[in-house]
Amino acid sequence: MKEYTYDRNARYARTHEWVRLDGSEVVSGVSDVAQDLLSDVVFVDLPAVGATFKQGDVFGAVESVKAAEDVYMPLSGTIVAVNGELADNAEWVNQDPYGKAWFIRIKPANAAAEMATLMDAASYKKYAEEEAAQGH
Repeated sequence: MKEYTYDRNARYARTHEWVRLDGSEVVSGVSDVAQDLLSDVVFVDLPAVGATFKQGDVFGAVESVKAAEDVYMPLSGTIVAVNGELADNAEWVNQDPYGKAWFIRIKPANAAAEMATLMDAASYKKYAEEEAAQGH
């Protein structure tokens, strides 16, 4: 099985998004597992700054050479920034999913309660391995 990287400072959703606290905001993107499953990412569709979503809502999409997948809000809140550089550098999602390829910055509505519903890196690694073993 492929060896993935996990950000120990992030929390993970079952839909393969990560979120990391950064002061009073959170930064989010898709995991190393997600980018590998997608293959070569060619386009990222991100929301407008100021848009508000609930945890679990679709906020954007990622398109690769083999699939297009929705991206889900890991936490409820308002979009305060989007990574506009991904428009011309979609390959960053494959190269640096926890760094240059962040998708959105969120002002969370209920960070403490909702962060508790997400997995830590060790739990997410176990979850991803179980999913892979089941052929998902």
